[in-house]
Amino acid sequence: MQECRFNIFGTLIAVRGHPGAWRAFYLGAEGKRRPADFIIPDDIGADALCEYLADLFHEEATPRNNTATQIGSSAFEA
Repeated sequence: MQECRFNIFGTLIAVRGHPGAWRAFYLGAEGKRRPADFIIPDDIGADALCEYLADLFHEEATPRNNTATQIGSSAFEA
């Protein structure tokens, strides 16, 4: 199982799991996380998560926050 973290147009998002069983969370500045209000389709692979999230949240892009980047990843035992 793995966790990837992203900065999507200024919103911090963590995605945990594996293809077919992703769980997404919004990350707060104080280190807390809450379940995200969107789903990730089963056919999205780990290498396509950033692009998928950028497509999903493209309306939140601003001139100041106009990038979608992966900011970390880790593997762990479930």
